[in-house]
This record gives sequence, C-alpha cells and structure tokens, in this order.
Amino acid sequence: MLLSLIRKEFTLELRRRSVVSGIGLYLFAIIFICYLTFSLRRGSINEATWSALFWLAILFSVINSVAKSFIGEKKGLSIYYYSVASASTVILSKIIYNTILCLLLSVVGFVLFSLFISNPVKDTPLFLLTLFLTSIGFSASLSLISAIAAKTNNSNVLMAVLSFPVLIAVLLMAIRATKNIVDGLERSTSYDELVNLLAINCILTALAYILFPYIWRS
Repeated sequence: MLLSLIRKEFTLELRRRSVVSGIGLYLFAIIFICYLTFSLRRGSINEATWSALFWLAILFSVINSVAKSFIGEKKGLSIYYYSVASASTVILSKIIYNTILCLLLSVVGFVLFSLFISNPVKDTPLFLLTLFLTSIGFSASLSLISAIAAKTNNSNVLMAVLSFPVLIAVLLMAIRATKNIVDGLERSTSYDELVNLLAINCILTALAYILFPYIWRS
C-alpha cells in the first residue's frame, strides 16, 4: 500500500504539469535574478552570500511545492484514504514523496547556481549528503504542517506562519554545514552539524508519524 500511495503521488504530479512547470519557473526566476544582480560586478559574491542566496531559493521553492501536500486535496479524498489505508501509511508516503521532490529541487537549484552564478562547493559528495538530510527535514516538517493547516479555513496563512519557526533548526544546521563545505574545511568539521540534522529529522519524522493519526481523524 505504501508503494501504491507513492506511485499515486508521482502520477498526480505528472498530470498537473502546470504546477510542476510553475515551481521550476519560480526556482529559475529566483536564480536568474541573482545572476542579473551579481553579474553587474564580477567577483562580488562571496561564499557566505552564495550560501544565503542558495538556501533562500531552495526554501521558498520547497515551501511552495510541499505546501500542497494536504491543502490541495479534496475532503472526499481523505475519506477514501481512511477506508483503504492507515494514517501511518499515508503520512509516510507523503514524507517519502516530498523528500524526493525536495531533493530534486535542491539538486536542480545547485546545478543552476553552478551554471549562472558560481560553484564554491569544495566537497560535492558531502554537500549532496547535506541536501539529502535537509530534504528529509523539510519534508517531514512541512508535511505535518500541511496536514494541520488543511483543517483550518485560512490554510495558506497558517502554513506560512507555522512553517518558518519549525524550519529554523533544519536551516541552521544546513547553513553551518554548507559554510564548512564552501570554506574547504575537513569533513570532520561538518560531522556535528550532519549528526544534529539527522537527529532533528528523526524527531520530526517521529512527531509526524505519531501526531498525524489524531489530525486525520478530526
């Protein structure tokens, strides 16, 4: 059932091509604006600025893509899910799918940044691992928040209000690890941040797994 729900998410996403292209255009527009801004002065962007711009672009793209996890679904669909699958299976399928989506957006953003702006990353495999762990954190937190916001009238407003405080811890670890990577430091200097990021992911995933059944029944 879990694989069927994940396959369903991909099938629906491919059918909604306007949504996919809109998210891609949004990410490309942010990066292209950064390119136009910093191309006026060659070499004016440093590692810290690159890291800040990168995570800002990824953050807003991810929020726009994952926010529709439950908000965009019809109420009748939740009733259908309730009759064919357990709550834990539904939330796990959402987290896995959104993790893949977040990771895809992060990798595409990294490629676009490398092409249009610069690529100060000294250790690409470690940076990709950071993107993967950060994607899990984004997915677990935003999936749960989307489920909560979908139960309210002003779902989009509540999604924006709740998402940023929850994502601060994930962003903080990701930014610290990125700073170590772009500064060319040894891998061991980023281990603490990656372990903390993994721990945060476990906590967020456990909270989503435990709390979602109560949210779903309401």
